[in-house]
Amino acid sequence: MYEKHDAATGKKPAGSKHHVASWLISKEMMDHAMRAIRSRTHLERSYDIPYLAGYSLDGHMIFIDRHMPKSFVYRKRRVMTDRFLVVHEAVEKSLIQLLGMHYLHAHQIALHAEQAAVRAEGIEWEAYDAFMQDYIKVIGDERLTKVPETLDLTPYKDFHDKEELRQMRKSFAAVPPVKPKHRVYIAGL
Repeated sequence: MYEKHDAATGKKPAGSKHHVASWLISKEMMDHAMRAIRSRTHLERSYDIPYLAGYSLDGHMIFIDRHMPKSFVYRKRRVMTDRFLVVHEAVEKSLIQLLGMHYLHAHQIALHAEQAAVRAEGIEWEAYDAFMQDYIKVIGDERLTKVPETLDLTPYKDFHDKEELRQMRKSFAAVPPVKPKHRVYIAGL
């Protein structure tokens, strides 16, 4: 279901006869969605993760690089960033795992979900993205010493970076087992 609305404010355009339901686009609904994802996944921040974040093979664990700051300052306000990365990774993994999408296609959709979450928080995407790009470079330049052995390597394989994959596999570290928070159920399967 889709109703016409202003993407920035979530309100209907002036002169529009359409009513925009409060649940359609709002900070509150995005908060609910992000909490739902977090309640179903385990967040792990003690490993080296190329490109900032990733997910386990089974999709129950989201990894964020151990050197990635948990927040940045935007207009004198501290903004926690893990929640946005978790949304991106959960959406991306779901699309790959459940729909069999190619990583690059799933990544594009996940990036839009991440943007929606950032904007719902009242943050300009450009400011958030600039912060993330700075850390992608910093983390990308570091030597990998502790890569989780359960990290799904699909995104890295799709980039065809054999040297990075070799270095990642050489740096595998054990991941303590974590009981899944939520059983995945797919109707009809």
